[in-house]
Amino acid sequence: MDPDLDAGLLGIHLSDSEDSASSSSNGEEPAEGNPPKRDAAEAQSDRTAQSEEEFQAVRKGYVVKVENGEIWKSIKLPLSTDRIPKPEAQALLHAVEELYFFRRYAEAARFVRAVLDEGHDGNGAPGLDSDTRRLLRYYEKKCSEKAECT
Repeated sequence: MDPDLDAGLLGIHLSDSEDSASSSSNGEEPAEGNPPKRDAAEAQSDRTAQSEEEFQAVRKGYVVKVENGEIWKSIKLPLSTDRIPKPEAQALLHAVEELYFFRRYAEAARFVRAVLDEGHDGNGAPGLDSDTRRLLRYYEKKCSEKAECT
């Protein structure tokens, strides 16, 4: 390394082809960001781990999930007072976002009020994390404003 390039905190060591050739020849680990090369047989088995029959069975049973503004109907209310798992909290947000997307603002605002104002000591859905609760209140405000304008 050139001593003129040694700048302390901002000094960066750049390798060249000689460095990489010497490190690979003496059995050292590859540098970070360079994954070790796998042999062709292992790569082939990874790609073909599923047989054609298994693939066709999965393909036959596959059903496309179509969301058309009715996610909110699949959500069970009242919510649990325990901590709400992230997928369920995301489903709440997706339901409101979907109603908003379809311009069903009044329905979206009513749904958010039903989720948050369930009478849990005025806390509103205590099992939800504060970010989700804050975002739901934001959507309620926006939907109420849009519903008044239309």
